[in-house]
Amino acid sequence: MFREVARKKQVIPYAECIEILKTAPRGVLSVLTEEGYPYGAPINHWYNEEDGKLYFHGGKKGHKIDALRHCNKVSFVCTDGGKQSEEGWWLKFRSVVVFGKVEFVDDPVFAEEIVRKLTKKFIGDDDYFEEELKEAGDRTLVFALTPEHITGKTVNEK
Repeated sequence: MFREVARKKQVIPYAECIEILKTAPRGVLSVLTEEGYPYGAPINHWYNEEDGKLYFHGGKKGHKIDALRHCNKVSFVCTDGGKQSEEGWWLKFRSVVVFGKVEFVDDPVFAEEIVRKLTKKFIGDDDYFEEELKEAGDRTLVFALTPEHITGKTVNEK
């Protein structure tokens, strides 16, 4: 059902893919809208090693959420940031693509735990988290991407 990377020499091991998913600050989540158009949105994420899922949070309403309610099949791509070549303009980086299905997290206690972990990934400040929770907690939606296929490769733009 899912295609493999065409250039086999560029494939990176699964363990490297997971490391990139754990450390990349953000990626692009692509969804399919009701009108049949793809919609990609930059978004931060947290990879949960315990269940192998990617977790996201955002507002309860909007284009992305409408699309997710229409079709829960998504793709998510992120990179390790890369390094510019000393010889020219091109980058060399590793990218990971995840295909899977999204489900909304209905348990408010678990959702708060996930948002706390997302916050710690970026800030590590409990006071900041508590303020954000008071300010936007009731307007926040958490959702999980259960991977069905993960691939990664090294890209050398030259």
